[in-house]
Amino acid sequence: MKIFGNSKRARHKKKEKRLKRWQRAAIAGAVLLILGTATYTVARGFIRPPAPPSGEDIFSGGAAHLPGEYDPEDAKLNNDKYAPEGVTDDDRNDKKLTFLVIGVDDGSNTDTIMVVSYDSVTHAAHVIGIPRDSLVNVKRGNKKINAAYPSGSLRGGGVEGGVSQLQREVKTIIGFVPDFYLVVSMNAVVELVDLVGGVVVDVPFRMRYDDPDQDLHVDIKKGDNQKLNGDNALKFARYRMGNDKRYTISDYDRIKNQQTVINAFVREAIKPANLLKIPQMISAALSNVHTNLSPGELVWIGAELEKANDTDNISFHTMPTKGSSGMPYWYEFLDAAAVLELVNRTINPYDVEITADDVDIIDSVP
Repeated sequence: MKIFGNSKRARHKKKEKRLKRWQRAAIAGAVLLILGTATYTVARGFIRPPAPPSGEDIFSGGAAHLPGEYDPEDAKLNNDKYAPEGVTDDDRNDKKLTFLVIGVDDGSNTDTIMVVSYDSVTHAAHVIGIPRDSLVNVKRGNKKINAAYPSGSLRGGGVEGGVSQLQREVKTIIGFVPDFYLVVSMNAVVELVDLVGGVVVDVPFRMRYDDPDQDLHVDIKKGDNQKLNGDNALKFARYRMGNDKRYTISDYDRIKNQQTVINAFVREAIKPANLLKIPQMISAALSNVHTNLSPGELVWIGAELEKANDTDNISFHTMPTKGSSGMPYWYEFLDAAAVLELVNRTINPYDVEITADDVDIIDSVP
Protein backbone atom coordinates (compact mmCIF):
# COMPACT_ATOMS: atom_id res chain seq x y z
CA MET A 1 0.00 0.00 0.00
CA LYS A 2 2.81 2.33 0.78
CA ILE A 3 4.35 1.72 -2.61
CA PHE A 4 0.97 2.22 -4.29
CA GLY A 5 0.47 5.44 -2.33
CA ASN A 6 3.86 6.75 -3.38
CA SER A 7 3.08 5.90 -7.00
CA LYS A 8 -0.25 7.70 -6.80
CA ARG A 9 1.36 10.79 -5.27
CA ALA A 10 4.06 10.70 -7.98
CA ARG A 11 1.44 10.56 -10.73
CA HIS A 12 -0.43 13.39 -9.08
CA LYS A 13 2.73 15.53 -8.91
CA LYS A 14 3.48 14.82 -12.58
CA LYS A 15 -0.05 15.80 -13.46
CA GLU A 16 0.34 19.04 -11.49
CA LYS A 17 3.63 19.79 -13.25
CA ARG A 18 2.06 19.20 -16.65
CA LEU A 19 -0.85 21.41 -15.72
CA LYS A 20 1.50 24.20 -14.57
CA ARG A 21 3.53 23.88 -17.78
CA TRP A 22 0.35 24.23 -19.81
CA GLN A 23 -0.71 27.18 -17.69
CA ARG A 24 2.66 28.86 -18.15
CA ALA A 25 2.53 28.15 -21.89
CA ALA A 26 -0.99 29.57 -22.10
CA ILE A 27 0.02 32.68 -20.17
CA ALA A 28 3.13 33.09 -22.31
CA GLY A 29 1.04 32.66 -25.45
CA ALA A 30 -1.45 35.23 -24.25
CA VAL A 31 1.34 37.68 -23.44
CA LEU A 32 2.93 37.14 -26.86
CA LEU A 33 -0.45 37.58 -28.52
CA ILE A 34 -1.04 40.82 -26.61
CA LEU A 35 2.47 42.06 -27.36
CA GLY A 36 2.17 41.04 -31.00
CA THR A 37 -1.16 42.80 -31.34
CA ALA A 38 0.22 45.88 -29.60
CA THR A 39 3.34 45.87 -31.78
CA TYR A 40 1.23 45.50 -34.91
CA THR A 41 -1.05 48.33 -33.78
CA VAL A 42 1.91 50.59 -32.97
CA ALA A 43 3.62 49.70 -36.24
CA ARG A 44 0.46 50.50 -38.16
CA GLY A 45 0.29 53.85 -36.40
CA PHE A 46 4.01 54.52 -36.77
CA ILE A 47 4.59 53.42 -40.36
CA ARG A 48 2.06 55.25 -42.48
CA PRO A 49 1.85 57.08 -45.80
CA PRO A 50 2.17 60.86 -45.55
CA ALA A 51 -1.03 62.81 -46.19
CA PRO A 52 -0.60 65.69 -48.66
CA PRO A 53 -1.65 69.10 -47.36
CA SER A 54 -4.79 70.76 -48.60
CA GLY A 55 -4.28 73.08 -51.55
CA GLU A 56 -5.87 75.75 -49.41
CA ASP A 57 -3.27 75.33 -46.66
CA ILE A 58 -0.78 78.13 -46.05
CA PHE A 59 2.82 77.01 -46.17
CA SER A 60 5.40 78.58 -43.84
CA GLY A 61 6.03 82.28 -44.51
CA GLY A 62 9.43 82.55 -42.83
CA ALA A 63 11.99 84.91 -44.28
CA ALA A 64 10.03 85.27 -47.51
CA HIS A 65 8.16 88.13 -45.84
CA LEU A 66 11.32 90.11 -44.99
CA PRO A 67 11.04 93.70 -46.25
CA GLY A 68 12.62 94.49 -49.59
CA GLU A 69 13.00 90.89 -50.70
CA TYR A 70 9.92 90.78 -52.92
CA ASP A 71 7.74 93.35 -54.57
CA PRO A 72 4.44 93.37 -52.61
CA GLU A 73 2.58 93.48 -55.93
CA ASP A 74 4.18 90.24 -57.11
CA ALA A 75 1.21 87.90 -56.69
CA LYS A 76 3.07 84.76 -57.73
CA LEU A 77 5.67 85.04 -54.99
CA ASN A 78 3.30 86.28 -52.30
CA ASN A 79 0.64 83.60 -52.83
CA ASP A 80 1.02 81.29 -49.82
CA LYS A 81 -1.25 78.53 -51.16
CA TYR A 82 0.15 75.14 -52.09
CA ALA A 83 -2.04 74.79 -55.18
CA PRO A 84 -2.22 76.97 -58.30
CA GLU A 85 -4.82 79.72 -58.33
CA GLY A 86 -8.33 78.32 -58.75
CA VAL A 87 -7.31 74.69 -58.19
CA THR A 88 -9.22 72.95 -55.37
CA ASP A 89 -8.78 69.77 -53.33
CA ASP A 90 -11.28 68.07 -55.65
CA ASP A 91 -8.67 68.42 -58.40
CA ARG A 92 -5.98 66.71 -56.32
CA ASN A 93 -4.74 63.15 -56.86
CA ASP A 94 -4.04 62.15 -53.24
CA LYS A 95 -2.10 59.08 -54.32
CA LYS A 96 0.55 61.23 -55.99
CA LEU A 97 2.96 62.74 -53.46
CA THR A 98 5.53 65.43 -54.21
CA PHE A 99 8.77 66.34 -52.44
CA LEU A 100 11.25 69.22 -52.58
CA VAL A 101 14.78 67.88 -51.96
CA ILE A 102 17.45 70.42 -51.04
CA GLY A 103 21.09 69.41 -50.71
CA VAL A 104 23.16 71.82 -48.62
CA ASP A 105 26.85 71.93 -47.75
CA ASP A 106 28.30 72.73 -44.31
CA GLY A 107 26.97 76.27 -44.62
CA SER A 108 23.74 77.15 -46.41
CA ASN A 109 24.80 76.80 -50.03
CA THR A 110 22.44 74.64 -52.08
CA ASP A 111 24.28 72.26 -54.38
CA THR A 112 21.16 70.27 -55.22
CA ILE A 113 17.55 71.25 -55.86
CA MET A 114 15.20 68.48 -56.96
CA VAL A 115 11.44 67.97 -57.15
CA VAL A 116 10.34 64.34 -56.74
CA SER A 117 6.93 62.79 -57.31
CA TYR A 118 5.74 59.32 -56.34
CA ASP A 119 2.50 57.60 -57.32
CA SER A 120 1.59 54.99 -54.70
CA VAL A 121 -0.77 53.22 -57.12
CA THR A 122 1.50 52.83 -60.17
CA HIS A 123 4.71 52.97 -58.08
CA ALA A 124 6.14 55.43 -60.62
CA ALA A 125 8.68 57.94 -59.30
CA HIS A 126 9.97 60.97 -61.18
CA VAL A 127 12.95 63.09 -60.15
CA ILE A 128 13.48 66.50 -61.77
CA GLY A 129 16.75 68.32 -61.16
CA ILE A 130 16.60 72.13 -61.28
CA PRO A 131 19.85 73.73 -62.52
CA ARG A 132 21.36 75.87 -59.75
CA ASP A 133 21.83 78.83 -62.09
CA SER A 134 18.19 78.95 -63.23
CA LEU A 135 16.93 82.54 -63.46
CA VAL A 136 13.93 83.34 -61.26
CA ASN A 137 11.86 86.52 -61.25
CA VAL A 138 12.84 88.05 -57.90
CA LYS A 139 13.98 91.50 -56.74
CA ARG A 140 17.17 90.30 -55.06
CA GLY A 141 20.50 91.03 -56.74
CA ASN A 142 21.41 87.36 -57.25
CA LYS A 143 18.49 85.99 -59.23
CA LYS A 144 19.70 82.39 -59.39
CA ILE A 145 17.38 79.90 -57.74
CA ASN A 146 20.20 78.44 -55.64
CA ALA A 147 20.38 81.82 -53.84
CA ALA A 148 16.83 81.39 -52.49
CA TYR A 149 17.63 79.06 -49.60
CA PRO A 150 20.70 80.94 -48.26
CA SER A 151 18.87 84.25 -48.68
CA GLY A 152 15.96 83.12 -46.52
CA SER A 153 18.19 81.25 -44.10
CA LEU A 154 20.91 83.81 -43.50
CA ARG A 155 18.59 86.76 -43.11
CA GLY A 156 17.16 85.46 -39.87
CA GLY A 157 14.78 82.78 -41.05
CA GLY A 158 17.02 79.79 -40.37
CA VAL A 159 16.19 76.50 -42.07
CA GLU A 160 12.45 77.22 -42.17
CA GLY A 161 13.04 80.63 -43.74
CA GLY A 162 15.34 79.10 -46.33
CA VAL A 163 12.84 76.38 -47.16
CA SER A 164 9.96 78.85 -47.38
CA GLN A 165 11.81 81.14 -49.75
CA LEU A 166 12.84 78.26 -51.99
CA GLN A 167 9.27 76.89 -51.93
CA ARG A 168 8.01 80.20 -53.27
CA GLU A 169 10.56 80.37 -56.04
CA VAL A 170 10.09 76.74 -57.06
CA LYS A 171 6.37 77.44 -57.27
CA THR A 172 7.03 80.14 -59.88
CA ILE A 173 8.67 77.43 -62.02
CA ILE A 174 6.39 74.41 -61.55
CA GLY A 175 3.12 76.12 -60.54
CA PHE A 176 2.64 74.52 -57.10
CA VAL A 177 4.44 73.95 -53.81
CA PRO A 178 5.64 70.33 -53.31
CA ASP A 179 3.86 68.62 -50.40
CA PHE A 180 6.94 67.81 -48.35
CA TYR A 181 10.55 68.94 -48.11
CA LEU A 182 13.85 67.39 -47.13
CA VAL A 183 16.90 69.54 -46.44
CA VAL A 184 19.76 67.07 -46.73
CA SER A 185 23.20 67.72 -45.30
CA MET A 186 26.06 66.43 -47.42
CA ASN A 187 27.06 64.31 -44.40
CA ALA A 188 23.93 62.25 -45.02
CA VAL A 189 25.26 61.13 -48.41
CA VAL A 190 28.54 59.96 -46.87
CA GLU A 191 26.91 58.09 -43.98
CA LEU A 192 24.12 56.46 -45.98
CA VAL A 193 26.37 55.31 -48.83
CA ASP A 194 28.83 53.83 -46.34
CA LEU A 195 25.99 52.06 -44.53
CA VAL A 196 25.01 50.14 -47.68
CA GLY A 197 28.64 49.28 -48.46
CA GLY A 198 29.21 51.83 -51.22
CA VAL A 199 27.61 52.49 -54.61
CA VAL A 200 28.60 51.31 -58.08
CA VAL A 201 28.87 54.01 -60.77
CA ASP A 202 30.56 54.64 -64.11
CA VAL A 203 33.20 57.39 -63.94
CA PRO A 204 33.67 58.85 -67.47
CA PHE A 205 37.11 60.38 -66.86
CA ARG A 206 39.58 60.89 -64.06
CA MET A 207 38.14 63.51 -61.73
CA ARG A 208 40.93 65.54 -60.18
CA TYR A 209 40.37 68.81 -58.37
CA ASP A 210 42.16 70.52 -55.49
CA ASP A 211 40.97 73.53 -53.54
CA PRO A 212 43.27 74.09 -50.52
CA ASP A 213 41.05 76.92 -49.22
CA GLN A 214 38.19 74.44 -48.73
CA ASP A 215 40.53 71.56 -47.88
CA LEU A 216 38.84 69.80 -50.81
CA HIS A 217 40.76 67.20 -52.78
CA VAL A 218 39.10 65.03 -55.42
CA ASP A 219 40.86 62.16 -57.16
CA ILE A 220 38.53 59.51 -58.63
CA LYS A 221 39.91 57.26 -61.34
CA LYS A 222 38.17 56.71 -64.67
CA GLY A 223 36.37 53.40 -65.08
CA ASP A 224 33.02 51.60 -65.33
CA ASN A 225 31.32 49.79 -62.45
CA GLN A 226 33.45 51.42 -59.76
CA LYS A 227 32.39 51.00 -56.16
CA LEU A 228 32.68 54.35 -54.41
CA ASN A 229 32.60 54.86 -50.66
CA GLY A 230 30.52 57.64 -49.13
CA ASP A 231 33.23 60.31 -49.36
CA ASN A 232 33.99 59.63 -53.03
CA ALA A 233 30.31 59.26 -53.91
CA LEU A 234 29.72 62.77 -52.54
CA LYS A 235 32.72 64.13 -54.46
CA PHE A 236 31.49 62.44 -57.64
CA ALA A 237 28.05 64.03 -57.16
CA ARG A 238 29.47 67.51 -56.48
CA TYR A 239 32.24 67.56 -59.08
CA ARG A 240 31.99 70.43 -61.54
CA MET A 241 35.50 71.62 -62.42
CA GLY A 242 38.85 69.84 -62.69
CA ASN A 243 42.42 70.99 -62.32
CA ASP A 244 42.59 70.34 -66.05
CA LYS A 245 39.96 72.70 -67.52
CA ARG A 246 39.20 70.15 -70.25
CA TYR A 247 37.38 68.14 -67.60
CA THR A 248 34.94 70.84 -66.51
CA ILE A 249 31.33 69.65 -66.76
CA SER A 250 28.03 71.50 -67.09
CA ASP A 251 25.38 71.85 -64.41
CA TYR A 252 23.31 69.37 -66.44
CA ASP A 253 26.11 66.81 -66.18
CA ARG A 254 26.41 67.37 -62.45
CA ILE A 255 22.67 66.86 -61.99
CA LYS A 256 23.01 63.64 -63.98
CA ASN A 257 25.84 62.49 -61.68
CA GLN A 258 23.76 63.31 -58.59
CA GLN A 259 20.87 61.29 -59.98
CA THR A 260 23.26 58.43 -60.76
CA VAL A 261 24.36 58.32 -57.11
CA ILE A 262 20.74 58.40 -55.88
CA ASN A 263 19.71 55.56 -58.18
CA ALA A 264 22.78 53.51 -57.24
CA PHE A 265 22.05 54.04 -53.53
CA VAL A 266 18.43 52.91 -53.91
CA ARG A 267 19.59 49.74 -55.71
CA GLU A 268 21.96 48.94 -52.83
CA ALA A 269 19.57 49.93 -50.05
CA ILE A 270 16.83 47.50 -51.12
CA LYS A 271 19.12 44.47 -51.16
CA PRO A 272 18.04 41.96 -48.45
CA ALA A 273 21.27 42.37 -46.44
CA ASN A 274 20.83 46.14 -46.33
CA LEU A 275 17.13 46.04 -45.43
CA LEU A 276 18.28 44.91 -41.98
CA LYS A 277 20.09 48.25 -41.68
CA ILE A 278 16.93 50.32 -42.05
CA PRO A 279 17.04 51.46 -38.37
CA GLN A 280 20.61 52.72 -38.91
CA MET A 281 19.58 54.44 -42.14
CA ILE A 282 16.71 56.16 -40.37
CA SER A 283 19.06 57.28 -37.60
CA ALA A 284 21.55 58.66 -40.15
CA ALA A 285 18.74 60.41 -42.01
CA LEU A 286 17.26 61.96 -38.87
CA SER A 287 20.71 63.23 -37.86
CA ASN A 288 21.37 64.88 -41.22
CA VAL A 289 17.96 65.70 -42.68
CA HIS A 290 15.54 68.47 -41.74
CA THR A 291 12.06 67.56 -42.96
CA ASN A 292 8.35 67.92 -42.33
CA LEU A 293 7.97 64.13 -42.65
CA SER A 294 7.72 61.93 -39.55
CA PRO A 295 10.07 58.94 -38.99
CA GLY A 296 7.19 56.56 -39.69
CA GLU A 297 6.43 58.36 -42.96
CA LEU A 298 10.10 58.11 -43.95
CA VAL A 299 10.00 54.34 -43.33
CA TRP A 300 6.89 54.07 -45.52
CA ILE A 301 8.58 56.04 -48.31
CA GLY A 302 11.65 53.80 -48.11
CA ALA A 303 9.48 50.70 -48.51
CA GLU A 304 7.62 52.27 -51.44
CA LEU A 305 10.86 53.19 -53.22
CA GLU A 306 11.71 49.48 -53.16
CA LYS A 307 8.56 48.85 -55.19
CA ALA A 308 9.47 51.62 -57.63
CA ASN A 309 12.97 50.25 -58.12
CA ASP A 310 11.70 46.67 -58.44
CA THR A 311 9.58 47.73 -61.40
CA ASP A 312 12.36 49.90 -62.84
CA ASN A 313 9.94 52.76 -62.47
CA ILE A 314 12.20 55.61 -61.34
CA SER A 315 12.74 58.23 -64.04
CA PHE A 316 15.26 61.06 -63.88
CA HIS A 317 14.88 64.38 -65.69
CA THR A 318 16.50 67.81 -65.79
CA MET A 319 14.54 71.04 -66.09
CA PRO A 320 14.77 72.14 -69.76
CA THR A 321 16.67 75.36 -70.50
CA LYS A 322 17.10 77.58 -73.57
CA GLY A 323 20.64 78.76 -72.97
CA SER A 324 22.68 81.13 -70.82
CA SER A 325 22.69 84.89 -70.35
CA GLY A 326 26.48 84.80 -70.53
CA MET A 327 28.73 87.15 -68.62
CA PRO A 328 28.69 88.42 -65.96
CA TYR A 329 25.94 86.38 -64.24
CA TRP A 330 25.63 83.24 -66.36
CA TYR A 331 21.94 82.78 -65.66
CA GLU A 332 20.28 79.73 -67.22
CA PHE A 333 17.01 80.58 -68.99
CA LEU A 334 14.34 77.95 -68.43
CA ASP A 335 12.32 76.90 -71.47
CA ALA A 336 8.78 77.75 -70.32
CA ALA A 337 6.90 75.59 -72.83
CA ALA A 338 9.19 72.58 -72.30
CA VAL A 339 9.06 72.99 -68.51
CA LEU A 340 5.24 72.94 -68.51
CA GLU A 341 5.20 69.84 -70.73
CA LEU A 342 7.64 68.02 -68.41
CA VAL A 343 5.83 69.07 -65.21
CA ASN A 344 2.43 67.97 -66.50
CA ARG A 345 3.80 64.67 -67.81
CA THR A 346 5.69 63.73 -64.64
CA ILE A 347 5.17 65.51 -61.32
CA ASN A 348 1.86 67.39 -61.53
CA PRO A 349 -0.29 65.99 -58.64
CA TYR A 350 -3.49 67.55 -59.96
CA ASP A 351 -6.06 66.27 -62.43
CA VAL A 352 -5.91 69.63 -64.22
CA GLU A 353 -2.90 70.87 -66.16
CA ILE A 354 -0.49 73.51 -64.93
CA THR A 355 -0.67 76.39 -67.43
CA ALA A 356 1.47 79.38 -68.36
CA ASP A 357 -0.74 81.50 -66.10
CA ASP A 358 0.38 79.44 -63.08
CA VAL A 359 4.11 80.05 -63.53
CA ASP A 360 6.40 83.05 -63.83
CA ILE A 361 9.31 81.92 -66.00
CA ILE A 362 11.68 84.38 -67.67
CA ASP A 363 12.94 82.51 -70.70
CA SER A 364 14.85 85.25 -72.50
CA VAL A 365 16.84 88.41 -71.86
CA PRO A 366 14.42 91.24 -70.92
